[in-house]
Amino acid sequence: MSSERTRNLRQGSIPGHFRALAVPAAIGLVFSTLYNVVDLWYAGLLGTDAQAGLAITFQVFMLLIAFGVGLGSAMSALVGNALGSDDMEGARRIATQGLVFGALTALALGVAGIWGSPAMLTLVSEPGPYRDAANAYMNVILIATAPFLLAFGGNGILSAQGDTESMKRAQIAAFFANLGLNPLFIYGIPGVVAGLGFNGIALATLVSQTGVMAYILWRVMRSEVMEGAISWRPDLTRGREIAAQALPATFAMLILLIAGFFVQFFLKGFGPHALAAYGVGLRIEQLILLPGFGLTNALLPIVAQNYGAGHYDRVREAWWFCLKAGLALMLCGSALLWFAAGPMVALFSADTEVIRLGTDYLHVDGFILPVYLVLFAVNAVLQALKRPLVTVWIGLWRQGVAVGLFCWLYVTVFDWGTWGVWLGIATAVITGLALSLWVVERVAHKAIGGLLISPKPVTA
Repeated sequence: MSSERTRNLRQGSIPGHFRALAVPAAIGLVFSTLYNVVDLWYAGLLGTDAQAGLAITFQVFMLLIAFGVGLGSAMSALVGNALGSDDMEGARRIATQGLVFGALTALALGVAGIWGSPAMLTLVSEPGPYRDAANAYMNVILIATAPFLLAFGGNGILSAQGDTESMKRAQIAAFFANLGLNPLFIYGIPGVVAGLGFNGIALATLVSQTGVMAYILWRVMRSEVMEGAISWRPDLTRGREIAAQALPATFAMLILLIAGFFVQFFLKGFGPHALAAYGVGLRIEQLILLPGFGLTNALLPIVAQNYGAGHYDRVREAWWFCLKAGLALMLCGSALLWFAAGPMVALFSADTEVIRLGTDYLHVDGFILPVYLVLFAVNAVLQALKRPLVTVWIGLWRQGVAVGLFCWLYVTVFDWGTWGVWLGIATAVITGLALSLWVVERVAHKAIGGLLISPKPVTA
């Protein structure tokens, strides 16, 4: 069986590498987000309570995603650094142990979720039909813990080798599978099989994401990194190395959940319409951010390989290209949100109150889209430079302290209603940008001589 060859990101055109990696990644993310949009649309057909139930599960569901993102970024950084220093055997050991780490973590999370998810949903909801729907949804989704984690980890191994095409194909296939499975499982086949209602959305996710995992792992095993002898026995030394890289990224994502819980805590007093509007707004925001996600996802393996090889000028070139291209794209997204927010929200809900509140959220969000792009780029560089712990401190301020502080100030003290929540989010993001830029330059100055200038390379 022939292997897929690793892409050498240490040579050739930086913009060319971005096109080769970012375009498939962005396309894949488009279908991944459309996947979630399909779920939201079908939930809307079932009513506002179903949409609100799906919205509050988003934060709990993101716990699983946080561990997946952490594992994926760890694999991309560690495998990429090993490839950059021409250590193919080390890259293979890291990749193998990363999959072992993912499987063991998935088992622990699945068990913990059975006990913890109802308590977490209680924090962000009031008793009623939408909370009941959310609990039933999570009972099914928890079974998908292993597929999510192993797919993320496998994709990190592939992206470190310059392969973002495989995940693109998997996400396109998953979208179309979800599109067909949702109505089948929700409504059933009249006279043959009864439908599951809202729980059918969760079952469709479980089936389609299991398919994504199977395909990604098949591609990993065919890649160049996995050539040679493979040992699946857990290696504590490698496990600690992977955990040291993955857990800070996971904690940074978990802090993001704190922000979500703060937002939903302050919104729940305004009723299910506000929660549904926030859920719709998040999905639309994700769609607009997709080109930026694609660019910053490509930035990580490009920086990782070149940092491993000691090519620091190429690290700086990649950073500046990502910022310039990303900011141009996000400004276009800001204009789209300003002029088309209302019609976009109306695609997902006919409720006039949901449309009004969702439009307000997206109008504020349009002003901070470029800020998000820079924050994503900072996180990618810190991961690639093997300084993931720093992202936790940045996230602790922006997504933990600042969101809670400013939402409390604007809602409770100034009594600005839902506008206070939207503006609280924006204030937290903008203050987080200032902190992030200061931190990343200090880290980069020590590791490669800095990002703002192009001095002679220094020892990492």
